[in-house]
This record gives sequence, structure tokens and C-alpha cells, in this order.
Amino acid sequence: MAYIQYGRCILRQIMTIKNPNLSLHSSDHVLHHPLMCSAQGIRYRKLEVILTTTIDKLGKAGETAKVAPGYFRNHLMPKLLAVPNIDKFAYLISEQRKIYQPKEVEEVKVVKKTDEDTMKEYHTAAKRLDSAKLVLRRFSNFDNELRSPVTKDDLVAEVARQLFVRIEPVNLYLPTPLSSLGEFEVPLRLPKSLPLPEGKVHWTLNVKIRRK
Repeated sequence: MAYIQYGRCILRQIMTIKNPNLSLHSSDHVLHHPLMCSAQGIRYRKLEVILTTTIDKLGKAGETAKVAPGYFRNHLMPKLLAVPNIDKFAYLISEQRKIYQPKEVEEVKVVKKTDEDTMKEYHTAAKRLDSAKLVLRRFSNFDNELRSPVTKDDLVAEVARQLFVRIEPVNLYLPTPLSSLGEFEVPLRLPKSLPLPEGKVHWTLNVKIRRK
């Protein structure tokens, strides 16, 4: 340390002789002069590192930056925010970015349904209801009377489970619940704009109740 201080004094004298107007206490011209930096050793050299995450004023993840060795040793390296810029780490960082780099999300455009598309869906569902047969199993007495009658809500649930068609209780014309075994045709209340099958007066749902 004494040698460094002695060297500083000599450099100050040389610079004062060359420039008499230079202040000896000017830190801008004396303490940070290139000759002074070279006399103080390697602590002013920058270390090139690869950033593993985006850091303000340094760069984005995957980019290289030059930082002070102490800043890298005390802050960046313990928190794994950066690694030395050598071939081994550069290869690992590039491979990691290929795996974990988020994929671009494709923009999905929502196409609004028109009235024509809605009517087509209604017509397809109505044809499926009219051509299918809904089968229910219920406990009954010896006179074929059901212990628990089949209501609109029961039919709506079975239609969704068996036919995968969603209807509402108001779509069924069922003045009284079905209370006996057998086959029934339950009229459907659907939009009048739906074209009826040939030879039919209204849409119907065929229901068969069997003994459980």
C-alpha cells in the first residue's frame, strides 16, 4: 500500500509540472486518471457475464453484460441472476431458453353466430329428439303403476344424459307426470319456424318407461 501511495505522489507531481493550473485535489483528473487506475490493480476491470433474468440497466435474460467483479460475486452469483460468460454456461443458457421460452399465443377470433346458424342448431337438435327413444327404468307396483311419477325435470335430465341435448321444462308439453309403465309420445314446444318432418303435425319425444 505504501508503494501505491508513493506512486500517486509522483504522478501528482508530474501532472502538476505539465499543467500548473490543475488542482491537486480534483478527483476527476487525478484519482480517476488512467495511470492511477493502472497503479491500483485489476479491481477496475469489468467482468463479462450472461444474465439469467432481465435486470434493469443491465439487459434482458440471455444477453451479456459487463459488471464489476464484486457486484457479480456478492449480488448476481448468489441469487443466480447471472453466470460467467464461458462456453459451458452459454450453451446451457441457450438450451434452457429453447425449453422454457414461452410460445406465442395464437389470436383466436370469436365468430358471432347468425340467426341462420342458430336455427340450424335448433333443427338438428329437434330432429335428434324426434327420432330417438328415451328409455327410463322405474320401480312399479303389480298394476304397472309407478311408485314415483316421471316429471318434466326427470325427462329434461334424461334427455341431457342420453341424447346430449339441452332443453328446458317449458319445451315439454306434459300436463301431468307419467305415472305408469309403457310408451308415450310427449309433444315438444319448439319454435314454429322449424320445418316439421313430412307427415307430422308437431315435434314429439318418444319415451319408454320400463320396470326396474
